[in-house]
Amino acid sequence: MFYNWNPYLSMVGILMFNPNPITMLAYNFQRIFKARGIDKPFAYLTAQGFSDSFASKVKRNNVKRLNPGELEKLCVILRCTPNDLLEWTEDGTFELDESHPMRKLKKPEKMQDLSKTIHSIPLDRVEEINEMINEKIRDYDKNE
Repeated sequence: MFYNWNPYLSMVGILMFNPNPITMLAYNFQRIFKARGIDKPFAYLTAQGFSDSFASKVKRNNVKRLNPGELEKLCVILRCTPNDLLEWTEDGTFELDESHPMRKLKKPEKMQDLSKTIHSIPLDRVEEINEMINEKIRDYDKNE
């Protein structure tokens, strides 16, 4: 259920039910699945111990809220942070300056399908590219 706060009724603390909420902050699991090369999210999530119902909602990107335990488990198995799972779309409701932290949740329109990119690499260059990637990871780890 989604509620709007009614200032008129704020003195008595009543929340008004809003059946059609519009939020520009939402979970986007498809991006992380694509980035991790997970083609079958439902099977992956159920194999990790999530229920069929939960896995189905995540697969369809139809999750409205997560309890902290579910969020933590998703982040652990997907090697990400909660910010990697959240996406903010600017709709003009709020005027945010360019340095506002919410802008970090604004994701690029298109996510690279890493598995397709890897499969397109000629076999004679795989080792070279693998070493380049490992070097970048080591550099990243040093800067953390």
